[in-house]
Amino acid sequence: MKKDTKIVHAGYDKDRNGSMVNTPVYHGSTVLFDSKAEIEDALQRGMVAGEKVLFYGRRGSPTHWTLQDAVTELEGGYSTVIVPSGLNAVTTAILSFVRNGDHLLMLDSVYEPSRRFCDGLLKDFGAETTYYDPHIGSDIKNLIQHNTKAIFCESPGSHTFEVQDLPAIAEAAHKQNVKVLVDNTWASPLYCQPLGLGCDISIQAATKYVVGHSDALVGTITTTEECFQAVHRTNGNLGLSVSPDDVYLATRGFRTMAVRLRQHQSNALQVAQWLDNRPEVKRVLYPPLPSDPGHDLWKRDFSGASGLLGVVFKRTSEDAVFAFLEGLKYFPIGYSWGGFESLSCPSVPSGARTATQWTEPEPGVRLHIGLEDVDDLREDLEIGLDRFSSALK
Repeated sequence: MKKDTKIVHAGYDKDRNGSMVNTPVYHGSTVLFDSKAEIEDALQRGMVAGEKVLFYGRRGSPTHWTLQDAVTELEGGYSTVIVPSGLNAVTTAILSFVRNGDHLLMLDSVYEPSRRFCDGLLKDFGAETTYYDPHIGSDIKNLIQHNTKAIFCESPGSHTFEVQDLPAIAEAAHKQNVKVLVDNTWASPLYCQPLGLGCDISIQAATKYVVGHSDALVGTITTTEECFQAVHRTNGNLGLSVSPDDVYLATRGFRTMAVRLRQHQSNALQVAQWLDNRPEVKRVLYPPLPSDPGHDLWKRDFSGASGLLGVVFKRTSEDAVFAFLEGLKYFPIGYSWGGFESLSCPSVPSGARTATQWTEPEPGVRLHIGLEDVDDLREDLEIGLDRFSSALK
């Protein structure tokens, strides 16, 4: 089955859906039982084995199971756990494998809230984090300690878009019985399948391209069979649950993700190529561009690209960047992305680095290229770049 077909049909169960095209929204906390045997069966199958059995509202319903099955099939995994946000997917996955006295390897260009979790709560729990160069590849083996339990990857990296050599990292990790967790939000499982590249856990902020409409918060954790019980148990012990209304919105968004992402990619590539030729711009951070340092790895491991990119200016200042951003018509400032709309935000990566140095001029900008007409977007950016240049004079 091709990916476009999977996106339309994955997770559909006629009996479970009551023959409806979309799984109805099941609102409910309490599930009723008729006997001790029925309770024990539900406990064993649902809470212990992780099967899709009605037991308690927090443990999921057919609304949740449809999204779980659909994401699992597209990711090429064993099963998927749904959590309330992308950051929650990151933290739950890490806590499933890293305990007091353990060691985590975390890429230096990680999403900043993930870094705050490692330097805050995870440290308070007695676990140590070492940050590494996202370009490290197989040399990650030199950083693995006797108590290293997991290596966390995010490819491309947040704000700076480094593409990681996931197969090389996974091979080195597995030789020392270390799990590899990947934040796969930028590409989505439509354009990258980390489990197929040898990794153990694929994480998404489904808030972004799965939901696709900037109106729900959802995270997903897709695992191999070996890793599922650890994630399932941690998720249950943390008492996490997601509103069925948000899950319904995520499933509905999932069904159109292929069409939307093709347009995001097409628009973003046109905008990136145009920006790359602007006199104000030093670099466009977008792996599909042949000039990008990660282009060859992207071409090898990815089947497409999303709408998120970064811009580095030759000369810049905070006043100039905000002169550029504050007048944009189609790129309001927003600290998210993945919806149908274009967005912008300032970018200062150097403040969130400890293992490497970001030496490009700052601030830059991060742009999410939405589904608007490309000519309108370019015209808006061109006028903004004129404001930017005037502010530098």
